[in-house]
Amino acid sequence: MRFDPTTTFFIVLIIGALLGLVFDRFLGRGWLARKVTGGGHHLTSALVGVAGSFIGYHLAIMFKIGGGWPQLLGAAIGALAVLWVWRMAR
Repeated sequence: MRFDPTTTFFIVLIIGALLGLVFDRFLGRGWLARKVTGGGHHLTSALVGVAGSFIGYHLAIMFKIGGGWPQLLGAAIGALAVLWVWRMAR
């Protein structure tokens, strides 16, 4: 199943924001997030998740991994990877 570009944009955006908020909620903030964000850590985690989801989505396109759902799965994996790196950075 393929989505039109506008729908795909918003789905990838939502995937990244939701995973950022869930990651922040259950795994807590890392050292770098505490130093950079101060009190606004939820917004920063959501934005880092969005950045990761777009990276993962475009990597899935570059490696020609199916169309539609597999690319959205790549967006989710990318968001989690970038969030994990963001949390572990010291």
